[in-house]
This record gives sequence, structure tokens and C-alpha cells, in this order.
Amino acid sequence: MTGKPGRTRRKDPRDTIREQAAALGFDLCRFTHAHLPGLTGARLAAFVEAGHHGTMNWLKETLSRRRSPECMWPDARSAIILAMNYGPQSNPLDMLERRDRAAISVYAQNRDYHDVIKGKLKTLAGKIAAANGCEVKVFVDTAPLMEKPLAEQAGAGWQGKHTNLVSREYGSWLFLGIILTSAELEADEAETDHCGTCRACLDICPTDAFPAPYRLDARRCISYLTIEHAGPIAREFRTSMGNRIYGCDDCLAVCPWNKFATVAGEAKLKARNDLSAPALAELAALDDAGFRKHFSGSPIKRIGRNRFIRNVLIAIGNSNKRELAAVAAPHMSDPDPVVRGAAVWALSRIVEPETFRQLAAERMNGETDDSVLEEWRHALGGAAMKTGSEG
Repeated sequence: MTGKPGRTRRKDPRDTIREQAAALGFDLCRFTHAHLPGLTGARLAAFVEAGHHGTMNWLKETLSRRRSPECMWPDARSAIILAMNYGPQSNPLDMLERRDRAAISVYAQNRDYHDVIKGKLKTLAGKIAAANGCEVKVFVDTAPLMEKPLAEQAGAGWQGKHTNLVSREYGSWLFLGIILTSAELEADEAETDHCGTCRACLDICPTDAFPAPYRLDARRCISYLTIEHAGPIAREFRTSMGNRIYGCDDCLAVCPWNKFATVAGEAKLKARNDLSAPALAELAALDDAGFRKHFSGSPIKRIGRNRFIRNVLIAIGNSNKRELAAVAAPHMSDPDPVVRGAAVWALSRIVEPETFRQLAAERMNGETDDSVLEEWRHALGGAAMKTGSEG
């Protein structure tokens, strides 16, 4: 006697999505509801209200839509969290001792991760839409969407005391991409906080950018100052910047969970040889065309040549390398006053006081920008004090 044929169990669509994500090179694929609790939005609002967003006015302007995914797209039901490891081959903190070289944040040492990940997301989203008959939208850090809280809610990691995502498998080195869909997919279990009593990320910050654990004041953050901030960088932060010319990895690199991290598998996310430890002298010599060519396809290109050279000149001022005065000096005649001001500051720190006073005598009379004149006056006061201390 034969029994009745059993029903074929329908495969969980998440399993197929995970397999497809892995085939595309994603290291993690997790699922959650397209909804964030009210407390998450309230914390973001408090961050903006305190002014900790600095000049990133887009955060304030998109606050109402950013609170939860369905505020941006009412038909969203599920969020698929994709993560790609970009672990470095060496400890980024080691670069900080090489003062004639530029320290570039790990994520910016090759192709723009937005481009790398978005292409893969679109491919995956197309497969999901075709298989499930649903609508999909893809996001890589360019829309009013809080990726890190969603990733935590999906179990990809937790937001550490430095406010970045931490994974027990990959440490602090994860790029995130999000696919929102109108399909109802079962949510994974959220991750819990595993920071414990550790304060390593808070204590290492060169500019004290964390007023409290889990809170960041972007206005003091070197990543914000070197990338988002236009205009002169406040003097109180310049020395602390060291040789960091684009971003800062200190709070990420010091995290103990990085002991489980692995080197990036995606070739486009591995450091280019010419960006892993570039010479400040070579970077300072880039004109606008040279800058655009050198950083074609790189996220560094978006800050523009003037802001970039400003950062390089501050690094030169922190280098204690007198020979770099030769590449800093031409920027005293740069068309951009912010660059000229940074050149003044850099030269005041690496040339002899008497040489600097001679430069001031030659240059100040022809200067037309008040902010640059103020740099000269302030630097001359420092040169006078330096001479007094030497006497």
C-alpha cells in the first residue's frame, strides 16, 4: 500500500537570496522589517538638534523621511541588508608614524565603494523582483535611510560606542548596501551590543569627537573635517590631524573585534599601491587636472582639489620635515584663499622663524583675503614665541 504523496515544502525565498548574494561577493545577507522604532528617529533628531551634524544640512532637511524606511517609501515591507568586507592588509594606525606620507582612510584607497556595491545590488534586486513579483529599490549611503540601525536590527552587527557597525565576524570593516522591497520576508534576529566596558574607540580619538559613548559630534571628527567641511579647518584640530588627509580610521582600527577580521576579498576594494602610503610631496604638486586624473573612480575625487590640497598642507605642517617647505611654498600664491591659508600655517611650522618672517614681509602686502591675513598674523605670533623659547 502506498501512502499519499506529501506536499513539497516551498523553499524559503531568503535562502535563494542569500545564495545569490554570496555569488555576487557579499559577505553577509540579513533580513528585517522596513520599520525602525521611534527611539531611533528620536536619537537622530537629538543629534541634529545639538548641532552635531555640523554643515551636513542634508541630514536636517531629510530628517522626517530618514526616521524609518516606510517614511521614505510607504510600500516598503522588508529590508535586505547586504554587507561587504573591506578589511585592510595592515593596521592603519601604523601609517600615522610615517609623517612624510599621507594617511588615507582604508575605504578610500581604491574604487568608490558606492559604485562597486551598487552594481551588485542592482543585479541582486533584479533577481529578487523577477522571482517574487515585487517592487525593489536599492541604496548605498546616498538616500535618507539609516543603514546602521537597520543592519543592527537585522543581526548584521551592532552600533558600537563609536557609532559605527561592529560585526563579530568582520570587526569594523563592513560596507553596507540596502534593498527595500514590497515583499514580506521573515526577519532575522537582531544583534545585541557586545562592547561591554571597552572604551578603546573613545579613548583613541585624536580630537575628542565623542561627547559620550554612542554619541558623535561630527564637528570634531577628522573624517568630517577632511571630507565634509569646506573652508579653513579650525586651528584647534590641525595638529591632531597629523598626516590624515582623507578620513580617519583610528576608532575603527583599535576595536578588539577586529581580531576576527579578514582582508577584503573584492579586488576593487583592496588598496592601490599608490594610495596605501602616498608621499605628501607628490600629492602637494597636483594641479586640478592632475588631481582629477589621479583620483578618477575614487571617492576622494568628490571633495575637489582645493579641499584636498588644504588637507595635504596641514599634514605637511605636522610632518616636521623642513624639506617639504619647497612643495608647500608655491601654494602661498594659490587662487583659493583656503589653500593659501593652509600653506601659511604649514610653512610657519616647518621653516625657521626668521625665514618665515621674511616670507611674511614679502607676501602680506599683496594678500587681499582677510582670512589669509589672519593666518599670517597668527602664525607670526607663533614664530615670535618660538624664537623667544629658543633664546
